[in-house]
Amino acid sequence: MTVTRFVIENKVLLENGKEYGDTGTYDQIKGTVHFEVDPMSESNERIVDIELAPRNSDGKVEFSADFVMLTPSDSDKGNGTMFLDVVNRGNKTVLYGFNSADRPPDPSSPIESGNGFLMREGYTVMFCGWQADVPDIPGLIGFSVPEAYLNGEQLSGKVMNQYQANVDTSVFPLADRYHLKNSAANETELEAELMVQDQPNGTPQPIEREKWSLVRVEDSEIEPDASHVHLQGGFELGRIYKLVYTAKGSRLVGLGFAAVRDICSFFKYATEEDGNFLEGDIHHAISYGVSQTGRFLRQYIHTGMNLDESSRPAMDGIIAHVGGGMRGEFNLRFGQPSKDVCYIIPELFPFTDTKQKDGVTGKEGGLLDRMIDQENVPKIMFTNSSAEYWRGDAALIHTNIDDISDAPEHNNVRRYHFSGTQHGSGKYPLETVRDSDSVRGNLPFNGVNYTPILRGCLSNMNDWVKGKKEPPPSNHPRQDDGSAIETKNVIGKFSKVPGIRLPDRVLNPMRLDYGNEQHLGRTIKLPPDQGETYPAFVSDVDETLNEIAGIRLPDVSVPVTTNTGWNTRHPLIGNEGLLIGITGGLAGWTVPLPATDAEKEEKKDPRPSIESLYDSKDTYMRKVRESARKLIDERYILEEDFEGIVDVCEQKYDEYSASK
Repeated sequence: MTVTRFVIENKVLLENGKEYGDTGTYDQIKGTVHFEVDPMSESNERIVDIELAPRNSDGKVEFSADFVMLTPSDSDKGNGTMFLDVVNRGNKTVLYGFNSADRPPDPSSPIESGNGFLMREGYTVMFCGWQADVPDIPGLIGFSVPEAYLNGEQLSGKVMNQYQANVDTSVFPLADRYHLKNSAANETELEAELMVQDQPNGTPQPIEREKWSLVRVEDSEIEPDASHVHLQGGFELGRIYKLVYTAKGSRLVGLGFAAVRDICSFFKYATEEDGNFLEGDIHHAISYGVSQTGRFLRQYIHTGMNLDESSRPAMDGIIAHVGGGMRGEFNLRFGQPSKDVCYIIPELFPFTDTKQKDGVTGKEGGLLDRMIDQENVPKIMFTNSSAEYWRGDAALIHTNIDDISDAPEHNNVRRYHFSGTQHGSGKYPLETVRDSDSVRGNLPFNGVNYTPILRGCLSNMNDWVKGKKEPPPSNHPRQDDGSAIETKNVIGKFSKVPGIRLPDRVLNPMRLDYGNEQHLGRTIKLPPDQGETYPAFVSDVDETLNEIAGIRLPDVSVPVTTNTGWNTRHPLIGNEGLLIGITGGLAGWTVPLPATDAEKEEKKDPRPSIESLYDSKDTYMRKVRESARKLIDERYILEEDFEGIVDVCEQKYDEYSASK
């Protein structure tokens, strides 16, 4: 087995022995898992630079990961499925993603199970490290991998970082936010470049070399340092800066694929003699990634890493959430897995699970090509909010770009659009400032809570991998029914809503050329050569300016608000004509409909009033219940979420209607 040993630091009862329905109590196990993989195995050959990794006496490549496991104390009461949280920047996500738990203010905070959904359902929940640039911060799930060496020397090469200031600063680390840095080979490198632009697909303008330097700031003094960049006068709020420099030392970030593969494989197939303390308890493995890790899973799929060294399938189901059509720097020399900018190395193509052709470049292929060749395609759900569509890339996962038609889907794939939502599930009452990164929108952030749809997806996936029943059909904007509209043709419909600030430019992904070694996981051209843009499609909207396509919660289908997947930056954080999410999480907005016809007339609001849509609160609530019931019948949401959805809709009606 590639898992060689577990070092368990502690084992306690979750939440001091709390009972979770029929499942009972849960054990919380924390420790480190050690791996060794064969660099000569066909299953590992697509890990970039694995041939340059140090080897042990057996010729294997060693690495390790932090892990936390939540598993039923009585294994007989589990459901036989391990649910792998592909942790996001070392943070656990599934408890607030599926259990409606609050995001912990500190990663070292005690685990809280929220409403206990995953526990009541009997899942074994695994949090396992995979990201090589996670810093050593208490509570984060880390991952330790070797560097690549050529002839005994560290590798050197060009890397590119991107920055966007939301608060006043004159210094950034040579990394994405707080992550481990790719330190510069020479802090005085004259060939290094710092550029600035206002739009992600704009032309970067160089900044004179004497105006910036690789420095750190300590005690108000500026000192040379190979791990920071300093700009005289500070970085302008909201503008997009790109730094290209020569880095020294390249971690084998692609080993993250092996980690998530082999942790699933181990608990499914290993014996107690191998160290599997859950032998016989785990029969299926489902992985979940959100945002960064949704992109990671898209690349995991494209790389074809799901067969272990014994040619056995590791993951039975994959839910890649809000990854859009992107991948990332997850298997790249000098890769920075933490990066979340919109135009990410490597390029996006191919987007669709089935084969497609790009008539501009002549490239052909599909995301599942390697898995199909291996005759190993797990069950896959691609789930996206409206924000990934407005970013420009989500519709590409189901669109043939050559003839702008709906792409056929593989039998093992579903594609779901969560209508009228933003990147991260919305909150009510509405938020105006995002605490995680100090981002403020021109409008309050989208308040649609899509967690019930996620719970429905997982329940359907668990049935699907166990052969019980297939999930409901894909549901997203389509070309054949006219619900998919080019972004540029929809944005104008919002222009007359009072208080709306339209973006200066809608977003279209761009064909990028990083040089002729890109297929080897290396970038030669930085910044890349820019080519033609791809088409960008979003859902069309109705008279309330809510989306007509996708899975429509009552917030969207029986609205008292308009809910979008886009929001422009507030003037206080700069570049107010730019959409939020060029660096950091994408955001939408929620704005109430006019309460009365009189208010509509007074404000010259083109949207219908609440009183014109519903003649009474009773009528509104009846329609809400009908909408929620229909989603349950279609199996997009679960029965247990019915009352919660109805209650929040009632609160919104009471706040926004004339009856308040």
